[in-house]
Amino acid sequence: MKKITILLSLLILSSTMLFAQEDTTETVKKVKKGFSFGGVPVVAYDSDVGFKYGLLANIYHYGDGSRYPAYDHSLYLEWSRTTKGNGANILKYDSERLIPNIRTTLEASYRTEKALNFYGFNGYNAHYDAKYEDEQDADYISRAFYRYERNVVRLKADFQGNIIGKKLRWIGGLTYMGSEIATVDIDQLNEGKDEADLLPDVPGLYDNYVDWGVISQTEKDGGNVTLLKTGVVFDTRDNEPNPNSGMWTEALFLVAPSFMGDYEKTGTALILIHRQYFSIFPKKMTFAYRLSYQTKTGGNIPFYLLPYLYDSYDIRDGLGGAKTMRGILRNRIVGDGMAFGNFEFRWKVLQTSVFNQNFYIALSAFTDMGRVVDPYKQDLSGVPTAERELWFNNAPEAWHISYGAGVHFALNDNFIIAVDYGMAAQIEDGTSGIYIGLNFLY
Repeated sequence: MKKITILLSLLILSSTMLFAQEDTTETVKKVKKGFSFGGVPVVAYDSDVGFKYGLLANIYHYGDGSRYPAYDHSLYLEWSRTTKGNGANILKYDSERLIPNIRTTLEASYRTEKALNFYGFNGYNAHYDAKYEDEQDADYISRAFYRYERNVVRLKADFQGNIIGKKLRWIGGLTYMGSEIATVDIDQLNEGKDEADLLPDVPGLYDNYVDWGVISQTEKDGGNVTLLKTGVVFDTRDNEPNPNSGMWTEALFLVAPSFMGDYEKTGTALILIHRQYFSIFPKKMTFAYRLSYQTKTGGNIPFYLLPYLYDSYDIRDGLGGAKTMRGILRNRIVGDGMAFGNFEFRWKVLQTSVFNQNFYIALSAFTDMGRVVDPYKQDLSGVPTAERELWFNNAPEAWHISYGAGVHFALNDNFIIAVDYGMAAQIEDGTSGIYIGLNFLY
């Protein structure tokens, strides 16, 4: 799937402006007060979902500047669309000042995915072969074969308070997620295409899983879920957006009560995440790593909740893709329990001031890895023998590995445009990917 991202031109323009300025690496940074705004247009192209357009913006309020680069209030807004119907409408608010001595994080969003990646469950146990998506291959099925449609409403409220200063904090929260799942709308994806580019109207992997009973009739259309979260966070980072030293560790417990959702048994999960940062050259080069373990501890987790990872601030797509394992297919690794690690060197190659704004460019080199550690229990009794031998237990699960590099453009330390390029080590995980978004991964 080819992607053309015009946003790169904006990044090149920004770097040109930077190099036209005198390098002021040793200059004391300007303290920011009051409001600061960072925003970029989003313009991208995807051959199946069309052009993507919209706006990402982050508004910060630094108060009197005494806490800079920490902010008093942050408001993140994203509005984006594609010409084939995908979209994101996101509003996030984060503050340590709204409620005294309590960090408040709120989100309201609606996200639509006309062709979400779906490769089955349990990593390498689920058969993936790129030839089924390759129109030039004799075994081609459809470019939408490993896809289904998902629309999600998310409402979230998280709170953190101090136990021992700001280093040790408690966390509690509530999240509502309303998910609608369906087979890919081939007619919509085919709108405006030449006859030679039309997607064939054939069943996808998701449709087969439903027909075989691997995905149950009670879960195939999605449902409503309310998640209750509690836990503790230990945080000694020196700078939240791009730490040079310290650690950030959290232990979370999730409960999805059956009486607050569309499922039979109350589900519970445990999440452990450890991040640590080492300053190799002060204010210049940092080594950072993240280790994460997430597993079901009881009850039932619907299949449509499996491709998510949870932490103290966010809910993101599961293993594979922009936010977890760059270069590996999005949601390639899905199970009841998953573990992954990221290891990254970050080097600030230029620090300067542009139009009275603090600005820096950082380069990075990374490797990502992850695997299923607790397999999702599948009912294969309805799968024909030949299909079972092809699509299930294809290979024993093992570590999925990728590696790559990135560049980051930071405005006033908090607004960071990130460009990462990752490559998968095994063809069963894909080939490569380029990702343009906001902030460092962790």
